Amino acid sequence: MLNNIGLPGLILIAVVVLVLFGRGKISSLMGEVGKGITAFKRGVDDSKKELDDNLAEPRDVTPEDQKAKDKV
Repeated sequence: MLNNIGLPGLILIAVVVLVLFGRGKISSLMGEVGKGITAFKRGVDDSKKELDDNLAEPRDVTPEDQKAKDKV
């Protein structure tokens, strides 16, 4: 359905949106979209860092039965 919009169709859509909403409303909307994208990227980076930190910590992977034998 939207396979063949082309450049003229995109320009027409942009003009209609500009006429309907006005420059100020579109500007503020794009600012909010930019803030949302920035927050999303920050969240993804924080999650990656947290995963990397958890993987970098050494863990004791000795089986429980082996730990019991070592205590005796």
